[in-house]
Amino acid sequence: MTQSATTSLLDRAKLDRDAVRGEIARGLKGADDGELFLEYKKSEALMFDNGRLKQATYDTAQGFGLRAVKDDAVGYAHSSDMSLKALIRAADAVAAVRGGYSGNLAAAPAHSNVRLYGDDNPLEAPGFEAKVKLLAEIDAYVREKDPRVRQVSVSLGATWQVVEILRPDGESYRDIRPLVRVNISVVAGQGDRQESGSKGYGGREGYARFIDTKAWREAADGAIREALVNLDSVPAPAGEMDVVLGPGWPGVMLHEAVGHGLEGDFNRKQTSAFAGLMGQQVAAKGVTVVDDGTIASRRGSLSIDDEGTPTSRTVLIEDGILVGYMQDRQNARLMNMAPTGNGRRESYAHLPMPRMTNTYMTEGARDPAEILASVKNGIFAANFGGGQVDITSGKYVFQCTEAYRIENGKLGAPLKGAMLIGNGPTDLHRISMIGNDVQLDSGIGTCGKNGQGVPVGVGQPTLRMDRITVGGTG
Repeated sequence: MTQSATTSLLDRAKLDRDAVRGEIARGLKGADDGELFLEYKKSEALMFDNGRLKQATYDTAQGFGLRAVKDDAVGYAHSSDMSLKALIRAADAVAAVRGGYSGNLAAAPAHSNVRLYGDDNPLEAPGFEAKVKLLAEIDAYVREKDPRVRQVSVSLGATWQVVEILRPDGESYRDIRPLVRVNISVVAGQGDRQESGSKGYGGREGYARFIDTKAWREAADGAIREALVNLDSVPAPAGEMDVVLGPGWPGVMLHEAVGHGLEGDFNRKQTSAFAGLMGQQVAAKGVTVVDDGTIASRRGSLSIDDEGTPTSRTVLIEDGILVGYMQDRQNARLMNMAPTGNGRRESYAHLPMPRMTNTYMTEGARDPAEILASVKNGIFAANFGGGQVDITSGKYVFQCTEAYRIENGKLGAPLKGAMLIGNGPTDLHRISMIGNDVQLDSGIGTCGKNGQGVPVGVGQPTLRMDRITVGGTG
């Protein structure tokens, strides 16, 4: 059966509304908060590798999760069986966890959200044959661009998710969430040496804008360029030096090294390097960091979070001062703060927790060329791959996938093996110049936390950071 954008998940599962609400009320009676979270999701993934279709997967998932919040404890039961019998068992389970506790049910989220994306189902158009033809066209284009191209991988992925949230006070919320991503990876070689480059992009809408010829050619050209740049790279130097970070995706370092430390649960539990620092100077003056889930059609945006709270533009650091945390409902209540619309979960089988949406640093006043010219000896980090961060200490290590030497204010040779090593809270104070060119990433981010992955956005302007430890091989 095809899920219509206008069909309630209760109706699709042929569940009696009154009976469902009765079980929610029974399971959550006396709880501080909680909800029934219903989900229906369809997804597809197509991969074209080395001139042929290597993978085409389709999946449909549905289920519910029932949560009862008791002070700082949670009872949670979930099932892929969308039946009243399964819901009765779930209500029994969460009621048992709650025991004889009697709290005051928290007020429901306001229905003040704005629709940030349409109901388009990207799995329906274009059709399968058209998608495979497009993948082959992209593959051929990349291979014809440069004889050094040895391997090409192109993928399309999409999901169409419907969620409904029912509370014991009778309030209900609904959201329909499309999501698309395109990725192009290239391996270029010369002699015995091979290097890679990749570009991806996407957002919360149908495929149309992303599979436009101009869009995929720009991405393909970018992936080829990065691979060829890396083919000419030399071993990165090591030591303490000034670093310039490019705009856009390099904001992933801000996301990991700083953003996670500003999520409510880590601060309530005093396990964040930022715990207890509200109102204090935690970054250089001029540094403002926000989390904004309200940007239309962005990968990390949500009309409502997974508890029904409208997302918001939350200022976390303002002119260097810590002014806010990202909050779900439970941690906000326990910290006597307001929810910010950051309660997110991977699926019906997962508990919500404070998570980022689109997290970025706002722009400053400096011209990027001026920032680059100010560095006598350092590196320019244009792109990042993976990284590791310790939330408690703030220590991080990030691998650069595209970087250049800076000598006397000018870009020099591309570098291979450059790593940035430091401490997020400490290095926020080492930001000395902020560019006027803030960019968000192209729509590729997925954030992991406690075993859950959710789509996110990152961003920043060009930045100069002084005396950062660079790990290299040269």
